[in-house]
Amino acid sequence: MYRASCLCGKVQLNITGRISDIIHCHCSLCRKSTGTAFATNGFVNSDELQVVRGQDAIKHFEFKPGRKRHFCANCASPLFSSNSDLPQKLRLRLGILDSDIDERPMSHNFVSSKANWEDLDVKLPQYNGFEPSRGKN
Repeated sequence: MYRASCLCGKVQLNITGRISDIIHCHCSLCRKSTGTAFATNGFVNSDELQVVRGQDAIKHFEFKPGRKRHFCANCASPLFSSNSDLPQKLRLRLGILDSDIDERPMSHNFVSSKANWEDLDVKLPQYNGFEPSRGKN
């Protein structure tokens, strides 16, 4: 079982099944809905996602008929997407996971739509905290 929550903790989810077809999506819709270079999404069966806490805090935005993006109304964390054409599946935003997972991403999608400042192959320094130039502010 995997546990997930929003930034403020009002919404808590359990995922009792596997997460499949994990991708990094670079399309403009995913970039805008996350405010980042890409969204990492994976599919879960709808009957294997349980809202443990905060059902009343989950709101949605229907960006196309039958396609909803669900989020926490308090902190605006994106949670999952639903599609009325595929009601048995939900597309989970992996950034909300509190548990480690065994599954791994299989691809970068819509790379022709990626942000012009995103370089998929660049080697950048890695730190366990803030970058050293930030100081202690």
